[in-house]
Parts: sequence; structure tokens; C-alpha cells
Amino acid sequence: MKHTPEDDPDPGILRPSLSVVRDVMIVLAVSVFGLSAGAGFLVPLTLAVLVFVLIIAASDWVLRISNPFFTLPRWFANLVGVLLVLSGLLAIMYVLGSQATQFTRALPRYEAQFDQAITRIGGLLGADLTAVLQTNLINIDLSRLALSAFGGATSFINAFLLICIYVGFMMAERTVMAHKMLLAVRDPELGHEISTMIGTISDSLQRYIGVKTFISALTALFSYAAFRVLGLDFPETWAVLTFALNFIPSIGSVVAVIFPALVSLVQFDSITPFLVIVFFCGTVQFLIGNILDPALLGRSLNLSTFMVIIALTFWSAVWGLIGAFLSVPLTVGILIILSQIPATRPVAILMSIDGKLSIPRADKKDKS
Repeated sequence: MKHTPEDDPDPGILRPSLSVVRDVMIVLAVSVFGLSAGAGFLVPLTLAVLVFVLIIAASDWVLRISNPFFTLPRWFANLVGVLLVLSGLLAIMYVLGSQATQFTRALPRYEAQFDQAITRIGGLLGADLTAVLQTNLINIDLSRLALSAFGGATSFINAFLLICIYVGFMMAERTVMAHKMLLAVRDPELGHEISTMIGTISDSLQRYIGVKTFISALTALFSYAAFRVLGLDFPETWAVLTFALNFIPSIGSVVAVIFPALVSLVQFDSITPFLVIVFFCGTVQFLIGNILDPALLGRSLNLSTFMVIIALTFWSAVWGLIGAFLSVPLTVGILIILSQIPATRPVAILMSIDGKLSIPRADKKDKS
């Protein structure tokens, strides 16, 4: 049979060999092991990178709003960004630290009201479910849960100084990093392409983290107002929890409503505060998450629901509770990076909601 050019395999189709698949699996296994084993080093570094990106987003926002009136120097905008972000972090730590003692003192009162709350819940769910609740919840040690939760908060506070050191050096290295990249690559054209790609990735990450921070803060503010009006204990703590959980789409917003709602059942004799928190805070979460979030962020940076569950499971297994909070920002960052590399852009399309990525590619942005 005569050989024709049509018989040749399409060079544009990737046909990995068995050895390539093997090498990729080995690299993935070693990477997962490294993430788990190096959590003590990588978690503060990852938090520092996210804080650094948020500071840059805040400084760029300061430059944009001041541009019509006067031109601020870059160093002053960076200083304002640092003050804004660090003020927010210090406020969160102050809330957790100041209310930890109050919460510990209130534990005996909560334990005394716990059985009454189970009885009220049973009145809504039926006698059979009441027996199940009493059997499974009677052995819960609230003191141990509180110590575990605040122990995690204390660990975060202890890592705050290390994060500040990382961020400080990142801010100092930011201005010379592009120049060092050109010197390291040597090829001016390749160095320019890499620099453009890094700039595009950085812009997309800044936009995502900045918008998510604003949306989470807005949701926490509305929820805090409801907690204060109802007289719920520790409203600042539940507002901080709402802010943090809103970085986890869908699942986080549900948990952010369930926790204060359950506390209201224990604190109040009436079920009215429980219903107010569920319906009001749930409505706020729904409206902001389904209307404001897509309007500001766009669907291009959103992961598919299945990828959200996969990311949450993976990062929780690797880094624990802090991995759950960082799961979506980290995975969105990976999505943005994959979308900028032509060979991995199909993977980014599979990770997205509908396959339509509007994230600007570095090469197209550069040509335009």
C-alpha cells in the first residue's frame, strides 16, 4: 500500500507514551508528598503570597481612585495598601483573641442550655430524630472543641510574624524581579514573554483575590448587623467566620449560616432568632453569591462545582482546615496559570464552568 501524507499522525494531537504517563504520575505523587510533608513551611509562604497579592491589588486600587485628581507615587500607594491589609488582619486577630476568653467563660452556660436546644429541635423534627440527636450529641465535649478551634487560631497568630517577614521581602523584591528575570533567561524575547505571562497571571490573581475579599467583607458586614440586632453572643467572631468561609463557594456560605443559627438555638428560648438568621443571612448569601459575585468577577475565573469539591477535598486532606480555606484561591491560581500556557490550556478549559475562558492570554495580550 502506498504511503500518503494523510496516513501520518496529526502533529497537533498529543499522544503521550507510557513512559511520559509514568513520569507524570511520579511527579504528581512526589508533589503531593512534598505538599503534605512541607506544610509547616508552605502554608505560611502560601498565605504570605496571597497577602502580597492582596496588598498589590489594594495599592493599584488606591492609584486608580486617585488618578483623576492627582498622581500618587508608587511607594506611597504600596504603603497605603500595606496599612489597609495589615489593619484588616490585625482586626481579625484582635476579635479572635479578645473573644476567646469570653467564649471559654460562657461554655458552662452553653452546656446547660444544650439539652434544652436539642429538645426544641426535636419538637420540629420528631421524637425519633430527637433520640438520635441526644444519643450522638450528648458525648460532644464543647470545651475540647473550643480549645481545638482556638488552638488553630493561636497557631495562625503565631505564624503572623513569619507571614509579615515574607511579605516584607516580597515587597522589596518586587521592583527588581522583572530585571532579574531578564538576566536569568538571557534570551530577551523569551524573557519578555515570561515577564508578560507573569504580569497577566498577577493581574488576574489580584482581581480575583481583591473581588472575593470585598464580597466576603460585604457579606460579613450584613451578617454582623443581623447578629447585633438579634443580640447573638460573639457577633464579631461569627462575622469573621462568615468572611473566611465565603472564600469557599457554595459549601462555605451554607456553613457560615448554619453555625450562628445553631448557636442561636442554644442561646435563645425562642426559635425566632434561628429563623431570622437562616432566612436573612441565607438570602444575603444567595443574592451576593449569585448576583454581585458574577457581576464583579465574571464566570471566567469560577471553577466548576465538581472542581470545587475536588479542590476542597484535596487541599483539606493535604493541609487540614487551613487548606479548606485556601482550596479555591489556590485552585483558581492554578487555573489561571494553566490558561496562560498553550499546552495546558485545555486542562484549564476542563476545570472551568462552561469551557469559555475570558482570561486574557499573555501572548494575545502582547500582540495586541
